[in-house]
Amino acid sequence: MRKLIYIAIFSLVAKVSFSQQKPVIKVGAKHFNEGYILAELISQLLENDGFIVERKFNLGGTSVAFEALRTGEIDVYPEYTGTISEEILHLKDEAQLKETLAAKYDLEISKPYGFSNSYALVVSTGLSKKSALKKISDILAYPELRIGFSNEFIKRRDGWENLKTVYNLPQSARGLEHGLAYKAILENEIDLTDAYTTDGEIAKYKLVVLQDDRHFFPDYYALSLYAQKLNAGAKQVLKKLEGLVSEKEMQKMNAEALFANKTHAEVANEFLVKKGLLNKTTNNYGYGFGDILTQSLVHLKLTLISLLLAIAFGLPLGMWLRNYPMLAKMVVYIAGILQTIPSIALLALMIPLLGIGTVPAVVALFLYALLPVLRGTITGLRAVDAQLKKVATAIGLNSKQKLWMVEMPLAMPVILTGIRTAAVISVGTATLAAFIGAGGLGEFIVTGLALNNTQLILMGAIPAAVLAVLIELFFEWIEWLLVPRHLRQKSS
Repeated sequence: MRKLIYIAIFSLVAKVSFSQQKPVIKVGAKHFNEGYILAELISQLLENDGFIVERKFNLGGTSVAFEALRTGEIDVYPEYTGTISEEILHLKDEAQLKETLAAKYDLEISKPYGFSNSYALVVSTGLSKKSALKKISDILAYPELRIGFSNEFIKRRDGWENLKTVYNLPQSARGLEHGLAYKAILENEIDLTDAYTTDGEIAKYKLVVLQDDRHFFPDYYALSLYAQKLNAGAKQVLKKLEGLVSEKEMQKMNAEALFANKTHAEVANEFLVKKGLLNKTTNNYGYGFGDILTQSLVHLKLTLISLLLAIAFGLPLGMWLRNYPMLAKMVVYIAGILQTIPSIALLALMIPLLGIGTVPAVVALFLYALLPVLRGTITGLRAVDAQLKKVATAIGLNSKQKLWMVEMPLAMPVILTGIRTAAVISVGTATLAAFIGAGGLGEFIVTGLALNNTQLILMGAIPAAVLAVLIELFFEWIEWLLVPRHLRQKSS
């Protein structure tokens, strides 16, 4: 009897504890250095308060991050007032931010973190002195300037195209990765680029920020953008960041991530400890072999699922289309058009339909893998010698028997070549899945680009290359098993 009472009490306590467990909070971050650090500040404060945090970093730009928040794929991410008003809501009066976000999207914003990170244009100190470049309007006198901007900045409402109109500038600009633009200036490959005023590279490389003398750029106060339905306790945690970070402190954190060989998580952790919001510094935020293995398995999963789907769909479709040449040509054209869509654009198009994460990444990879599988199947089957088909008919084989006993074995080398091509394409394209929170080896590559960290890029690129080689070897073994020896020799 006493044992039953103890069991009942234990069950009740466990039930109460489970019911009081705090929910999982999904924290997002856009793909740039400061975005990672601010998202880590949010994540670590939530974890310190008992919340389980699921990090969805490397989201490829404002449109991707905002769409993920709007559709519930993430719960909160750091954003800027100027970006919300100009790029998202297209407002001229920032006083309407809260009301418009709440009414139109059921979203809320916190009070600012304490600093404004405005867009700016920067040049080297030498060029500034040589050409007397102090203000953006001074650029007008130098139409030969080589300009390289981040791709997002070129197309934003508060970016290059409208700035060019306001200042009546004659130059054209090319797009490049933001983290690589500073290196391009140092190596004299470009003369001018866009920057964030809290970038650590500005002070490190002694760059000159050109004065916005026509006041084109709005204020960009950093804050938390989150869903109205976010847990009330989590909202209270976010308030701890309000007014916490000065512009100099943010610039210092950015510089530490770039030049002190620290991860974004380590930089955020040290800052929170210094501010007394965390009790102690933890050293568990570095990258190790375990992280590479984990992301390699995720990468392999994305590749294999999408490849198997492409085989399951493309192989039967190709077998059916082999007898309909015109229809086959039309279907192959459509599959080819899908491959012309830039990978990151296709991934972004998936978000409104499927959200972020594994599912949209697999669907996009499936669409890219479909063409080589389909084309290989159709080409291989149609290349089978017509005389052999007649012989098969003459000995009494029906159409199904001809397909499986004659045509498929003869077409197998070409079919496997298409599948191998699809597999290698999937391994490479899967690195971009990191931009929509699907993980994989692209996590290292994307973060390494943001930090201009070659070692981190190689942590993703080398295992991806190894995976591609292993998959090639795997399909060579499959070909050895499935294809008769004389056909393997002919194929090779």
